[in-house]
Amino acid sequence: MPASILVPLILLVLVLGSGVWVGLGLFGIGIISMELFRSIPVEKLLAQAVWNGLNSPELLALPLFIMMAELLFRSRFIDGLFEALEPWLRRLPGGLLHINIVGCTLFALISGSSAATTSSVGRITIKELSERGYDEKLIHGTLAGAGTLGFLIPPSIVMIIYGVLSQTSVLKLFAAGLLPGLLLAACFMGFVMIVAFLRPEKIGHVDTSDENIWRTRFSRLPRLLPFLILIVSILGTMYGGLASPTEAAAVAVVATIGIMAFEGSLSIASLSAAAIGTSRTVSMLGLIIAAASFLSVTMGFLGMPQAIEAHIANLDLSPLTLILLLVVIYIILGSFLEGMSIIVITIPIALPLVVGAGYDPIWFGIFLILMVELAQISPPVGMNLFVLQGLTRKPLGQIVLAALPFFFIMLSFVALLAVAPGIVTWLPGVLFG
Repeated sequence: MPASILVPLILLVLVLGSGVWVGLGLFGIGIISMELFRSIPVEKLLAQAVWNGLNSPELLALPLFIMMAELLFRSRFIDGLFEALEPWLRRLPGGLLHINIVGCTLFALISGSSAATTSSVGRITIKELSERGYDEKLIHGTLAGAGTLGFLIPPSIVMIIYGVLSQTSVLKLFAAGLLPGLLLAACFMGFVMIVAFLRPEKIGHVDTSDENIWRTRFSRLPRLLPFLILIVSILGTMYGGLASPTEAAAVAVVATIGIMAFEGSLSIASLSAAAIGTSRTVSMLGLIIAAASFLSVTMGFLGMPQAIEAHIANLDLSPLTLILLLVVIYIILGSFLEGMSIIVITIPIALPLVVGAGYDPIWFGIFLILMVELAQISPPVGMNLFVLQGLTRKPLGQIVLAALPFFFIMLSFVALLAVAPGIVTWLPGVLFG
């Protein structure tokens, strides 16, 4: 392997393993590699790459969706989620454990963040389910698995970043993630039902003596009205042709502020905290996106993607074998890197390989997001694991064991998408032709 490819790879391992900020580390790798192996003015290349990477209209939606997630985390309407869903789900096999899954699915439709989804739903349901005698591992496992749906179900912050870096339509990515997200939630619910059948002692007490169950169900539905308003504000305006993703995000922020004002949770303190949280997150993501754009250009000048692609091509792998190889690589990376770093580092290399194998870039985006979701519940750096540890004060090892069945469910789901990619591409095809 030429030194111009081997040296950047070694630098990548050393820098990311040293704990340096990902954005700064990627900048450093690109600068050192270009200075060593190419006689090109690095400062001009750096400035142009950063400008091109951040000068994207789609990125305007990013701070708005993050702002909405910060506001939602500080709102109170999520508090009524348990009471609204309880009469609808308590008679299913598995009982109220399904509230974790359905609640995370609903919250994912409006938040775009995996950690925010897990934290917001978990702070309501963990106590309620524990008091009703449900098995702790199932409570924590369903939250860990379903919480990752915040990345897969639109609107998704990760989808926006993938769309910008891969020059893929964000609107099509949003459409592509909806059906797989709902199917994955159904798989989680199916697993809970199987456990309820095989191990009924793990399912807590559920009161099914309500004679006016339908009256109770419909009387509590208005508590889900804020969710409906925000879902229509985001998905309804986008796919109704009324707004772009950026405009829909702006409408959703205004709607969230209106809901918080109506319920009495809006204050100067909550707005200030949300604004500060948004600034921190956007600054971190902006640095990573800028550095990824520069490193991608650097890799192109060094010929790294072409060399790796040629090497893989010489192995004569079938498309499914290539996907299997990528799954193994991403699982390994997910044990050491957080999801955003995985995306920005691997897109320049992996995307051409997958497209060359006959898969659609939209399909690869959903595949990559599923790999990032696996990283969210992979020790030792899985973000959802730490969120749950903070909520429950339980040992990390216990949280990992609880999440393990849902890790394998997601792996099986990835295999299903590799065999039947139409699950991903069908809805974008219907909506956009």
